Amino acid sequence: MTAHAWMPQSPCGLGCLQGEDTVSPPRRALRMLALIAVMLTAPLCGGRKWWFRAVLRALGAKLKVFGEPERQSGVLVVGNHTSWLDIVAVNAVLPARALAKREVGEWPVIGALAARAGTVFVDRAKLSTLPATVAELAEVMRGGAAVSVFPEGTTWCGRESGRYKPAAFQAAIDAGVPVRPVALRFVVAGKPTTAASFLGEETFLTALHRTVALRGLEIEVHVLPLINSVGRDRRSLAAAAETAVRTVAEDRDRAVSGCRPHWS
Repeated sequence: MTAHAWMPQSPCGLGCLQGEDTVSPPRRALRMLALIAVMLTAPLCGGRKWWFRAVLRALGAKLKVFGEPERQSGVLVVGNHTSWLDIVAVNAVLPARALAKREVGEWPVIGALAARAGTVFVDRAKLSTLPATVAELAEVMRGGAAVSVFPEGTTWCGRESGRYKPAAFQAAIDAGVPVRPVALRFVVAGKPTTAASFLGEETFLTALHRTVALRGLEIEVHVLPLINSVGRDRRSLAAAAETAVRTVAEDRDRAVSGCRPHWS
């Protein structure tokens, strides 16, 4: 495996941004204070879904969930990677230990969120660590826990998307657990927005401030049917999950399987 395969580069940058309505500076300040207040409760809350939902509410974002995941002992949750809020949104619906690059653990706010969710951090610059990481993920899932991974390997703006890297899917095969595809959409006024995306080389604080300023942000989480990993290789499993997610992400007006969404 080449370094390029392990560390994909998104073509998305600040040029992908589109104009969105924003709230007043006092409202932004109130949201930041609310976020800080929620963060201070983290040591008391563990990885509970309602805590991650409280983070979204503090930011002024509404969570919209399509589909109801059945209880599953051990599962690999995979989805499209758009925003620094992806881990928050997934854990607000499907609590899971995430796989993330080492730098995420050093970010303000999101680093604490990731640690609270039991994130497994990986140094993407060291390919030698990949087999050990796959083995760790498999062991976690054998123990009955859910693990969430964003197989594109980096964030995209939502207009563009990346191919799913197969490495993490090997962990599901080794553990003998299914894959749960999840499609994430960030919407303002009924239309997809790029404003909540993490773009290019910008800092986390820049992305945070832009998200806090958004008016009417809705985050859709489409929970898709399980994919059995038995008898499949990691590449076919990755392709199946990618197709399932893109089917939803590319059809912006269609709900999954005709399900009615419910609000949180």
